[in-house]
Amino acid sequence: MSDPRAHDFVWISDRSALESDNVLPDWVNSSWRTALPLVVRRDQRADGAIPVGIRGLTRIQRAAAWVDPAAVVRVVTPESLVSDVNALLQSPFVSQQPVQALITLSSLQLPFPWGVTGSCAFALASDIPVMHADSDLDLLVRCDSPATPAQFLDFYDQLQRLPCRADVQITTPQGGFALSEWLRGGDVMLKTATGPFRVRDPWQSLTG
Repeated sequence: MSDPRAHDFVWISDRSALESDNVLPDWVNSSWRTALPLVVRRDQRADGAIPVGIRGLTRIQRAAAWVDPAAVVRVVTPESLVSDVNALLQSPFVSQQPVQALITLSSLQLPFPWGVTGSCAFALASDIPVMHADSDLDLLVRCDSPATPAQFLDFYDQLQRLPCRADVQITTPQGGFALSEWLRGGDVMLKTATGPFRVRDPWQSLTG
């Protein structure tokens, strides 16, 4: 099993593997169970624990925690959630606009690995109806090698034709940044495991 990356979903074997720097909210103790996925977030700890976010059924139900990598029994990536268009067509959420948008994108020949995150991804991974009528579509694009904004203009144009608003995060080995901000030019806010940084080149090492 490869090491989980930010935005991956993970399942753990035992509730006791869930740790937190603070007291977890009551809704976690009353309603969260190991059948539900945790989403990997960007953070780091010296002992190698995996930073995760716990998601509830409402927008305000969010909590940060850590899990021991040895407790992880399953990993689902954003890319895998869109890899089979037949699975999307058979999803109980197929009538929702974000899923319809994923089906459209799946039919296109995109030049880079991509996947879905956010509420749409959580619904697809858990079968829990957390999407609503005005839900946006959150997408992730893997771009490990340096690229130029011009390479994404066609893709960005295609996003404008989708049935719902789409937000795209480009991920590099250094972190993640918003496609829309990058296309405007200038510096971008790069989200990393050690915090956000304003950078001109999102692919340049922050330690070099």
